[in-house]
Amino acid sequence: MVPSPLDLQFEDGCNQQELHSHMHIHMLCRSEVKLVFSYEEVKLRQSLLPRGEMAQKGVQLSRETFSCSICLDLLKDPVTLSCGHSYCMKCIKSHWDTEDEKTVYSCPQCRQTFTARPDLRKNTMLADLVEELKKTGLQAAPADHCYAGSEDVACDVCTGRKLKACKSCLQCLASYCEKHLQPHYEAAPFKKHKLVEPSKKLQENVCSRHDEAMKICRTDQQSICYLCSEDKHKGHDTVSAAAERSEKQRELEVSRQNIQQRIQDREKDVKLLQQEVEAINDSADKTVGNSEKMFTELIHLMEKRRSDVKQQVRSQQQTEVSRVRELQEKLEQEITELKRRDAEMKKLSHTQDHNQFLHDYPSLSPLSESTHSSSIKIRPLRYFEDVTEAVSEVRDKLQDVLREKWTNISQTVTEVNVLLSEPEPKTRAEFLKYSCDITLDPNTVNTELLLSDGNRKVTLTSQTNPYSSHPDRFTEWCFQVLSKKSLTGRCYWEVKKRGRGVSVAVTYKNISRAESSNECRFGRNDKSWALYCNNNRYNFYYNNVKTRVSGPWSSRVGVYLDHRAGILSFYSISETMTLLHRVQTTFTQPLHAGLGLDLCCFGDSAELCKLK
Repeated sequence: MVPSPLDLQFEDGCNQQELHSHMHIHMLCRSEVKLVFSYEEVKLRQSLLPRGEMAQKGVQLSRETFSCSICLDLLKDPVTLSCGHSYCMKCIKSHWDTEDEKTVYSCPQCRQTFTARPDLRKNTMLADLVEELKKTGLQAAPADHCYAGSEDVACDVCTGRKLKACKSCLQCLASYCEKHLQPHYEAAPFKKHKLVEPSKKLQENVCSRHDEAMKICRTDQQSICYLCSEDKHKGHDTVSAAAERSEKQRELEVSRQNIQQRIQDREKDVKLLQQEVEAINDSADKTVGNSEKMFTELIHLMEKRRSDVKQQVRSQQQTEVSRVRELQEKLEQEITELKRRDAEMKKLSHTQDHNQFLHDYPSLSPLSESTHSSSIKIRPLRYFEDVTEAVSEVRDKLQDVLREKWTNISQTVTEVNVLLSEPEPKTRAEFLKYSCDITLDPNTVNTELLLSDGNRKVTLTSQTNPYSSHPDRFTEWCFQVLSKKSLTGRCYWEVKKRGRGVSVAVTYKNISRAESSNECRFGRNDKSWALYCNNNRYNFYYNNVKTRVSGPWSSRVGVYLDHRAGILSFYSISETMTLLHRVQTTFTQPLHAGLGLDLCCFGDSAELCKLK
């Protein structure tokens, strides 16, 4: 007997006279192996099935087995060539019609040739078999993409190779493919079951201790079953997952509304800032043009001053535009983040599985407070027009007048300030709105200092640490280190100190590095400002001038910098926030935070605190 993957079933009562003992059925499988079944083989296969089972099981065959290899459809009026391959009569005739000019005809599959065009006759038995298979339900094998892969949810009912699940049932705690899901649509007891998108986490809906359905204990904020509520959670406030989901859904909607409102506010602010950028540029352009006209009327002595004014206006224009655009970019980033958060919340709000919703809900990080005001304050119509007026005055005067008025011109340019400064913070919560994530620069640290905790902490050691050579590194007895990034705008940070001598400073980056004199020490030059914390006393240094500072001693010092306003303040941080010293000056360069440790105080340390 020829092995075959096909189980052909003939019901009792089949007209056996139509089957001749010497007639064979020629069929082509995917592997193009010719399968031949005699009448005796068919009867043997039939006898191996329990009586009555044939009608129940039906016929399950691959559709390709009875398909024409030319049209790829089920055989119609099948004809079988002498080589054993079968085709639709119309298909093979059309194929050979294109070869009429030839003297040789061939089989499209095995390429066997025929010197004369074969006389085709319908294979009645194969045609009847195809028709019978159509009536009994010829089933096509599922495509590979219908089967469940490692990342898919598999049907819990399928045996062997499982199909992908199309739904999961929260009552049955099982997942079903389309075929096995039908009872949930047709049988009345199943129609009330809750169907959701396929989920691999259905077992999270079942108590691991009691194997019962879960609900929510609000007292302990965890999922429990009804047996748990009678045991360890007796007397606690318990509700169904649906009820808890409903409450959390309302909270989610309120959060989304807040985000959407903030998005609208920020979009309005961005539009306003864009208008201000255009106004600044327009005013600056007009001022430069007017200044050029007036300065060309002056003598050669005025040429240098003209260039200076032009440079200052352009510099201030760039500064103002940069400030506005920086704020604009921050607002746009905030909008993007808010939209992303809104999308996450929207996705979570559409989760059908209550327990999955509650499982994912805590992962939503709390919505951060906006670091920007809800509205942008613009200085009304104060751009560069006053500069034009000042230059016009100078045009009518000679050299002496120019010297007298030059300061006025320069000051008028710098007074252009589109964004009104916000009031200085008063409480620690307000200061924290300007907190900066500062780390220390390994290229500046003295080799006697050890960096740790993600380059936030520095400790004085009794040995030399193996740092690579770098021109920015402090040497000699300057046991100091600078922050990696420069500080502009408004910044706030806190330093946790341990030991007898720690200095907390801000400095320009071009402070001296290798000098053994005071030129490289914080506060001992005109490039740095420093608060020295020694033996429970505070002293402030700038340009080597010492100022005694009184205030409560604390292990933590807060530093507030408003670069544009020229404000630098130091605070003692404990249960309260006490101002130690305040500086009002003009900063001409970006600043860096600095930490320093005293000589021979081995083990002393200073650390930049994480405030967010």
